[in-house]
Amino acid sequence: MALKTITVVAGDGIGPEIMAATLRVLSALDCELDYEEHLAGVNALDAGKDLIPPETLESIERNKITLKGPLMTPIGRGFTSINVQLRKRFDLYANLRPAITRPGVKSRYKNIDIITIRENTEGMYHGERQELSADGARAESVSVITREGAERILRFAYNLATKLDRQKVTVVHKANILKATSGLFLDVAREVSQEFTNIETVEMIVDNACMQLVMNPHQFDVIVTTNLFGDIISDLCAGLIGGLGMAPGANIGDEIAIFEAVHGSAPDIAGKNIANPSALMLASALMLDHIDRSDAARKLQHAIRDTIAAGDRLTGDLGGAASTEEYTNAVIERL
Repeated sequence: MALKTITVVAGDGIGPEIMAATLRVLSALDCELDYEEHLAGVNALDAGKDLIPPETLESIERNKITLKGPLMTPIGRGFTSINVQLRKRFDLYANLRPAITRPGVKSRYKNIDIITIRENTEGMYHGERQELSADGARAESVSVITREGAERILRFAYNLATKLDRQKVTVVHKANILKATSGLFLDVAREVSQEFTNIETVEMIVDNACMQLVMNPHQFDVIVTTNLFGDIISDLCAGLIGGLGMAPGANIGDEIAIFEAVHGSAPDIAGKNIANPSALMLASALMLDHIDRSDAARKLQHAIRDTIAAGDRLTGDLGGAASTEEYTNAVIERL
């Protein structure tokens, strides 16, 4: 196995702690990884650098694979979301969010296994013509959906479903009201689905999809949708399995991919050695799958599952009293 160098951005708040824990686990797996560590976010500002320093961007471009902790964008005008900037700069058009229940994690349901695939670069987050009138009485923003953007995220969803032997893709839209933007997305979905006749395709209006996810989530397998709807639905799915502390994410383009914990930086508990590193560890498992280290990914996922099921060394949010370090030790022992 060839040595693979990845870019590591620890992030803000609890980011450095959960990243240190995750890198310990990856080292214990011995999966031939080398790391280039760089700053971004408030930590970069505090060091006198840009929110995303040029050397960080160059490393992401060079290594193609990045593992990233939570980043905090300063509140106020002039600061735009770092995550949105990264997605647009590197054309990371596919956001992948698996939601899987794990024994020992308190949740509303058992046996949930849903993958939400969200278009990551268009729609309401595109930033097209965001305007506020001079008197502050009217705000306007334009949503942009392109045929090219819709087709590539839909193909990504169906190809992933095929690779993972998934049986159903649910296309979530609002074409009954947003007839131009959601209408185009749905039209393209109908065209692409004809090439994947082995997979059941279900069309569902977004408000109904949210209701159905709460009432009967087991009917869902793979969900594909546009940017804003996907942002909401993926967090809803995280709520079904116990919260964002167990929710990894991946932002994937044709050449570059960034894997991350999707929860916030939790500055209130930063430095206390009590943060749950599971989401970032699970994101690193997604990364291992992506770079053809699937055996290591399975070992890590199983070790996390078994550690939580055992229940003897869990962090506070999982119902225990263990430190980040103690929980990490338990995962490493089970590798």
